[in-house]
Amino acid sequence: MEFSDYFPIWDTMEPRQQEAVSAGLISRTVKKGTMLHGGGADCTGLLLVKSGQLRAFILSREGREVTIYRLFDRDICLFSASCIMRSLQFDVAITAEKDTQLWIIPADVYRRVMEQSASVANYTNEIMASRFSEVMWLMEQVMWQSMDKRVAAFLLEETSIEGTDCLRITHESIANHLGTHREVITRMLRYFQSEGMVKLARSAVEITDRTKLEALGGE
Repeated sequence: MEFSDYFPIWDTMEPRQQEAVSAGLISRTVKKGTMLHGGGADCTGLLLVKSGQLRAFILSREGREVTIYRLFDRDICLFSASCIMRSLQFDVAITAEKDTQLWIIPADVYRRVMEQSASVANYTNEIMASRFSEVMWLMEQVMWQSMDKRVAAFLLEETSIEGTDCLRITHESIANHLGTHREVITRMLRYFQSEGMVKLARSAVEITDRTKLEALGGE
């Protein structure tokens, strides 16, 4: 399938705008762990995922990370091109969580098309509003939700993404997703294990009582 099949408002664009995007379009295949966007100083461009999985996260001055959202097939990231939005500098880093195929529309190309096309401008605003909603939801979780509920919800989300109750994931990785310290996650997972909700192994967490974990996670 071509880029036009993945970009939902392609048919609303004028031929000259489609040509401009096609001419500037960059196709990339990246390995798991690749850093695609390093933060506010970069203006990588708009990312559209063809297949794979990306992670968008905030990095504090102390080096702690917290995931704000993931990107899957057909998902679009605008924070990697935040320079196209006047007065907006959103310091988000983006890495590949799995081997990923994606397209990049350079920021200057997308900006010109957005200025010419009302449908592209409206679509851009809709995506930006959706992403900010996710950021606000994350802030609510961090401020008001207890860590045991956040860890339980994260594990359940991961099993849904991976399609298995046996997760290959480290305590450090979970801590990075949730914006906390590895020791906090280790202590929480040991508590979950003592309650029969999970079974721990080296770099792995297996869900053993989904019902109990869902009750804790608020599902």
